[in-house]
Amino acid sequence: MKAWTVGVRALCEFTARSGDLDLRFTPAATAQEGIVGHQQLRLRRPAHYEAEVPLSYEMEGLLVRGRADGYDPISKCLEELKTYRGAFDAIPEHHRRLHLAQAKVYAAMICQERDLPGVTVSVVYYHVDKHKETCIAEYLERADLWVFFEQQCRAYVEWGRQEQRHRLARNQACTELQFPFEQFRVGQRELAVAAFRAQRDAQCLLAQAPTGIGKTLAVVFPALKAMPEAGVDKLFYLTAKNSGRQMALDALSRLSPEGEGAWRVLEMVARDKQCPNPDKACHGQSCPLAQGFYDRLPAARQQALEQPILDRLRLQQVASEHQVCPYYLGQEMLRWADAIVGDYNYFFDTHAVLYSQTLAQQWRSAVLVDEAHNLVERARSMYSASFSQMQLRMARKAAPSALKRHFAPLTRLMEDLVPEEGGDQWGLEKIPSDLLEQCEYLAARLGAYVAENPMPQDSPLLQFYFELLYFVDLAGQFGSHSLFDILAHRDGVLLNLRNIVPAPFLAERYGDAHGVVLFSGTLNPSQFYRDVLGLPSSTAELNVASPYRAEQLRVRQYADLSTRYADRAHSLNGVCDIVGQAYREQPGNYLLFLSSFNYLEQVSLALQERWPDMPLWHQQAGMSDQQRTQFLDRFTLDGQGVGLAVLGGAFSEGVDLPGKRLIGAFIATLGLPQFNPANESVRQVMARLFGERRAYDYTYLYPGLRKITQAAGRVIRDEQDQGSVYLLDERYGQRRVQQLLPDWWQIEQVRTDARSGQ
Repeated sequence: MKAWTVGVRALCEFTARSGDLDLRFTPAATAQEGIVGHQQLRLRRPAHYEAEVPLSYEMEGLLVRGRADGYDPISKCLEELKTYRGAFDAIPEHHRRLHLAQAKVYAAMICQERDLPGVTVSVVYYHVDKHKETCIAEYLERADLWVFFEQQCRAYVEWGRQEQRHRLARNQACTELQFPFEQFRVGQRELAVAAFRAQRDAQCLLAQAPTGIGKTLAVVFPALKAMPEAGVDKLFYLTAKNSGRQMALDALSRLSPEGEGAWRVLEMVARDKQCPNPDKACHGQSCPLAQGFYDRLPAARQQALEQPILDRLRLQQVASEHQVCPYYLGQEMLRWADAIVGDYNYFFDTHAVLYSQTLAQQWRSAVLVDEAHNLVERARSMYSASFSQMQLRMARKAAPSALKRHFAPLTRLMEDLVPEEGGDQWGLEKIPSDLLEQCEYLAARLGAYVAENPMPQDSPLLQFYFELLYFVDLAGQFGSHSLFDILAHRDGVLLNLRNIVPAPFLAERYGDAHGVVLFSGTLNPSQFYRDVLGLPSSTAELNVASPYRAEQLRVRQYADLSTRYADRAHSLNGVCDIVGQAYREQPGNYLLFLSSFNYLEQVSLALQERWPDMPLWHQQAGMSDQQRTQFLDRFTLDGQGVGLAVLGGAFSEGVDLPGKRLIGAFIATLGLPQFNPANESVRQVMARLFGERRAYDYTYLYPGLRKITQAAGRVIRDEQDQGSVYLLDERYGQRRVQQLLPDWWQIEQVRTDARSGQ
């Protein structure tokens, strides 16, 4: 078995961390500040000083290597350089122990390489703002350093061998992997072949495939199969919704050889949903799960590895048994997992942990993007930032007296931005330079204060500082892809950096992944997604033909009913008649999709009055996961009734209700975004980037029709399903609208007595 290579930092992070988990905010130097700090320190050193000294040593099949920051051959001093800002005493103790361990490992290797009796081991902390260095140094004998080095290596050797054995077994299992069913569904093999090629050849694939053919299995199976040949380290399955995560976990579990943990699977869960002690802060003085976290981590980590599917529940069980934080145990385990299932933001967000680890660990990462049509809106929100006068006032109120005066210039500027002619929203082509200067000024003053005065994470002052920092960061990247809005509301002025086209931000992420497969049932037209998501020009495309027959789905379009905003009051009778008559003719479970919660309430009241014996249940704003499950549990095989939901919400996609659990869907809207100043400014950005002809479609038509296709896709889930879709709006008769609907539909145009305006 060949040598297992590990970097000095990775070795020490594994073996030398101890004590408490401490996540109290301590401002860190940026990467660029760190580089400059190292350069400034080296300028202070004598001419014979050696920088970036390469060192390595192999012990028991473990090759340890890295670059020591500096070595003085005259004074025999080995230096580990660290940059920081804020108070020196605020540097967490477990960080300092880690820094010293790194220095001692380098010192041991340089003693061995140069046959030295001992060296002075020095950890130098350099304050990037004050240009002051603090040195912690001691002379250590070679023998003592070597004992320490051997201890670290032996602690890691068995782990390294275990990882090598696992990697070989994983690759063997992937090579021998067989599809878990006797045959593929229609269209499923076509998708699997294209997905395999994308991962094998390190390409991007944009794949549209109909709902119900088994897309999840069709992309996960080839991604695993390609891992050995492509040398892939990690598989990331990224989703927009919880339901997509569970399907991915089920697929990975089904594909794993029976009784074997061929690949390790980790589910990433948001901290607020994983934390068992939300009333406590993340440090040892507050939370018992943070106290001694690193002391209990090795045993918890080993047990976690023995769980082939480390989902949310199993992670909580392991963490509870070892009394460690489940969220940060999960963060630790992502380094050792083969397949990681989580939200889009873990790879695409500005501070995404999977993306940053891909770069830091130099992983070859295969990326699967589920329901990729959702990435447009999600990525827009990731690369947008805002703050309000209310937040500014709350932060000023929480600030000490000496800091309050620094808020005044920004406060005045925000008030001056409101035009004299009034209104509630204004768009500017660029961010005023004086506004940006004041934001940067206040961020600097706040940064200097919080660096010297640690405070709770939920402090209004600290929260505003984070918001302001993010705003300033995105302002520095402002371009034609974004808008700067000023909004006036009851909380005062709101400054909003609104991303419209996330392409420039996402393109970098695709480039740093090995292969990327973006798949969905609705990626039509593909040019829209290529443009807005910034896909490489070499991206392959696949459009899997639907296996469903027109006779499986009855599609009726009502040619004389308008559900436009202005006509909604007049539409109530028509909508109620259509729903009630369809239910009376064929009792069963239906979904009724509406454009807003307000319209949903109006229709619900009208249905209760018109059809009092028809069971109704409806979506509420801000439903919890449990409430969503309860809503879906009403759709039983022998159930009857109508569930009312908002189009584009939690129940219009990613919901699987096969057979009699859902026999029809009514869609009482075209789904177009509202015509308002905010959306018109989006259209202007689209026109500027892609031309006037595409601007309307990119802003209004395509997003609306995508939601329609997704909602209708809840009805037919396999080749045996039967059902009906009712399109309740006259605009569905337009040719350009019908061209964007599934081509296997045969739309029957009918009329109703409930004409708009009657």
